[in-house]
Amino acid sequence: MKDNRLTVNLAGLKLANPTILASGILGYSAETLESIVAGGAGAVVTKSVGLKPRVGYANPTVVQVDCGLINAMGLPNPGIGEFVKEIRQAKKVLNVPLIVSVYGFSEEEYAAVSKKAADAGADALELNVSCPHVKETGSEIGQKPEILSKVVKTVKDAVDKPVFVKLSPNVTSIADIAEAAAKTGADALTAINTVKAMAIDPETTMPILGNKFGGLSGSAIKPIAVRCVYDIYERVKVPIIGCGGIADWRDAVEFFLAGASAVQIGTAIATKGSNVFRTVTRGLNAYLKRKGFKNVGEIVGLSHRY
Repeated sequence: MKDNRLTVNLAGLKLANPTILASGILGYSAETLESIVAGGAGAVVTKSVGLKPRVGYANPTVVQVDCGLINAMGLPNPGIGEFVKEIRQAKKVLNVPLIVSVYGFSEEEYAAVSKKAADAGADALELNVSCPHVKETGSEIGQKPEILSKVVKTVKDAVDKPVFVKLSPNVTSIADIAEAAAKTGADALTAINTVKAMAIDPETTMPILGNKFGGLSGSAIKPIAVRCVYDIYERVKVPIIGCGGIADWRDAVEFFLAGASAVQIGTAIATKGSNVFRTVTRGLNAYLKRKGFKNVGEIVGLSHRY
């Protein structure tokens, strides 16, 4: 009998296991996405793409700190007009759902990019409304429920694919933002994007990143992300994708217990390699088997009983 312990139906997407490549890591070519799937990912999210090509910030754009990575890439991308070629190629070689991350400077731009990505074959869209270091997009949209609602509705009206919304932790109440997105039609919510941060070199006295400020990812933000997932689960009914500091199966289980239906992995790829997906799913499967659960969905939100 086939073992379905790790299978997930995420807003209509069928995943063989609940681990997903997070946006921002190795997501601009079909070849690199294929390597992530070979490492065991159940789905992949591309790096964020906008309407027009964008160079991004000057180096240095990434700095390693004791507890993770701080990055300020500045959303470099070739623009959706060029990127549709990679989407079409990725659809030919991938055997898992392909989710395209989208950003824009207005609701019309989000919708235009989303439609082109969907027409090229994207299985779902993830709206980046939470980038902490690019002005007039990202968190400047994700921090304002009324603007976020307009973006989600405009995109939903433009495409017939599932629309996910990646939320920022840099807000007063992430549950309020999540509720606004869900009420307007978001099919799933990703929590969380990076936390605004910076690093300074004591010798030169200069901020290290070219942009001064960036987004912190990795183990340092895991407790923040778990709390955000827990808060959102108490407020909305749409699926939640946990993201932030997941490096082993125990981290993943923590997110499921808080209310996540799937998890995204990003920074751990830099420290553990792409096989981290397989390592997490093996550990998760063993945990579920040891505890007597037949499917990972049975542990989603269990911590809310207390």
